[in-house]
Order: sequence, then C-alpha cells, then structure tokens
Amino acid sequence: MITLKELSFSYNHKKHVLEHVNLEVTPGHICGLLGKNGEGKTTLLNLISGQVFPDQGECLILGEKPSERNAKFLQQIFILPEEISMPDVTAYEYMKMYAPFYPTFSQDIWKACLDSFEVDFSDRLLKMSQGQRKKVAITLALSAHTPLLLMDEPTNGLDIPSKSTFRKLVASLIEEDQTVIISTHQVRDLESLIDTVIILDHKHILINNTLNEISNKLYFGQVKPEEKTLYSEPSPIGTVGVTERENKEETPVSLELLFNAATIYPQEITKLFNK
Repeated sequence: MITLKELSFSYNHKKHVLEHVNLEVTPGHICGLLGKNGEGKTTLLNLISGQVFPDQGECLILGEKPSERNAKFLQQIFILPEEISMPDVTAYEYMKMYAPFYPTFSQDIWKACLDSFEVDFSDRLLKMSQGQRKKVAITLALSAHTPLLLMDEPTNGLDIPSKSTFRKLVASLIEEDQTVIISTHQVRDLESLIDTVIILDHKHILINNTLNEISNKLYFGQVKPEEKTLYSEPSPIGTVGVTERENKEETPVSLELLFNAATIYPQEITKLFNK
C-alpha cells in the first residue's frame, strides 16, 4: 500500500523538512499520524498523494509513483486538507461536482454522513459556519470511498459532539480493504479510533506500530515514585507514566503518554521497539 524508503524533502533545497524517512503501511489499517505542529505531517501526506515530490528516496503508493500523477492512481486516493477552500454552491451541488472523479463514490455514504452531521443538502457552503463546511468536506472524503484516504487535522473546527460523530462514522464506514491515515496533534481525538500509531519527530519516523504491538511492549498507568520509567508525569490520581511492560498486566495504550515518551526520550523508545 505505502512504501517510503530513505525519503527526504525540502522546500528550498537547503533545510530538509523530512530526512531519510522509511515507512511501510499495509492495507486495512486506520493510522494516527502524530507529531508536533511544524514537524512535517502535512508534507508527508502531500508526498504520499503526489502533491509535492521527494528530493531523494523511493515513494511507492498503491504500486505507483505519485509524482507521475497517473489518472488511475488519483482515482484511488483522496486527501482531505486541513484548510478547505469551497465554491459558492450548495452541499448537493458540491457532491455532484466531485463524485464523477471517483468510481468508488457512494451516495449512500454521503447521505448517511450528512444525516449524522445534520447538514442540510440545500444550504450554500459559503453561508455555513466553518464547522458545518468541515462536516461537508469530511462527508465528501468518506463518500469517495477510495482505497487510500488521507485526512489532515480533520477534527479541527468541530465541536465535541461532531468529533464523536466523526469517530463513529469512520469506525462504521471504513471497510477492511481501505487504509486511512489521520494526521493530528490532538491525540485524544483519535484514542478510540485508530489501530496503528505513526509518530513523526525531528524529520524522522520514530514509531510505526500497531496498538497491539505497543501494548505488548509498554505499560501505561500509575507508577510508583521509585519505579524506573520511560516517561512519567503528575496527574490527579498520582504519578502516571510509561514503563516496559515485562511482567505487568496489559493496559490500554495512552496516546498522550506514548507521544510524550517518544518525543522526549526518542532513543529509549525506538531502542525498545527495535529489539
């Protein structure tokens, strides 16, 4: 599905945004792409979708080179950008404009999403609030039903109930043969949705593992003051942190603790997963 080998990219050919990135993503996963603001998450999605081209390295997506902009390839991938520019048309007209580009487009999914988000087909996009327009854009992205779906900060601009609706729609509408990569710096928005975590930091991929692989290696929860941890922080229930699991019980993965541990102590975390 996605193969990146020693991929590097810069906008001005002086300072790399991404450097020697290696990434493998197989079909059938909902991946959370995590990273601080400015770490290159959007750039990585743009490289995968062929909107920018690597300076060096290999980029194969669905068996194709995105830089060739093959029409068949473009029909199999949909990218939802963080900032969306929309024409002055109704939501229904917007769907009719884009649906013909995607042979996999599903009007049933489109209708189900608009009903769930409570968006009126007849409303003009430019008269909607930012949050309502974001819902229409998410609806189009899910309705395209492409084998590969890339979403850049999709929950930005959504209120709390709409974020919950977004998670339910992705969980219920994405099929087993589809792959989704959702970029965010708001890790709690994805906690119950994803099955794979990709962490991007300082131009490199630090982690690319399933939640099962992570929970087999790491323990997340309360820790004792004298206990050796990979990362810890105070909380209302006492000190919580990340430790090697060893003989401890399996715990749900805390994306927030994992992200903090990986970005503050990257060598310790990557060493553990490279054993």
